[in-house]
Amino acid sequence: MSIPSVAPRPIQLALRDAVLNADLAIPRPARGLVIFAHGSGSSRRSSRNQGVARELEHAGFATLLLDLLTEAEDRIDVTSAEFRFDIPLLGSRVSAAVAWARTDGITASLPVGIFGASTGAAAALIAAAEHPSSVRAVVSRGGRPDLAARALDRVRAPSLLIVGERDETVITLNQQALARLTAPAQLAIVPRATHLFEEPGTLARVVDLARDWFDRYLTSG
Repeated sequence: MSIPSVAPRPIQLALRDAVLNADLAIPRPARGLVIFAHGSGSSRRSSRNQGVARELEHAGFATLLLDLLTEAEDRIDVTSAEFRFDIPLLGSRVSAAVAWARTDGITASLPVGIFGASTGAAAALIAAAEHPSSVRAVVSRGGRPDLAARALDRVRAPSLLIVGERDETVITLNQQALARLTAPAQLAIVPRATHLFEEPGTLARVVDLARDWFDRYLTSG
């Protein structure tokens, strides 16, 4: 049954080292919370991730679309790109967002999953490794899970790695990461899709895969 749309509301996460902007949407009832980890110069305004988020909300999942960089860092990164590939920094920010979600009065009761795109997928897996009892599921879209490096060995959350059929280099990198994951994990290759899933119907397939994964693992137990 589809749940009616809910308007996201802007919030700020006051973390130990930064204040990050985010958009939080909580349908009623909510079956879980999916934190979105953007990467490679993207932000919470990513049209692709917003599209996925809206569909997950219709399925009963709350969503938190999070900027992993502060406004000052983002202004620097636009010209230097020095932060977008700082995987330890991005991972620490997603990890802090998970900690926030587990203690905030609005979201504390909701099981947590993470949806990571591009370098945000590595950040998502690092956060999952840091919070094995809190993060129940991870989905990566066109991600670089290989950049999570040693954290891959510590991930306990079931992880779905979604890659476009025509994104051949990234397929190989995802296969390498998959081989290191010890928790339940799967590689899903979307036919005809390139890295950004811009081809007709390919992003809808991402939505279906992500929703099914969160249905299976985020709401169980």
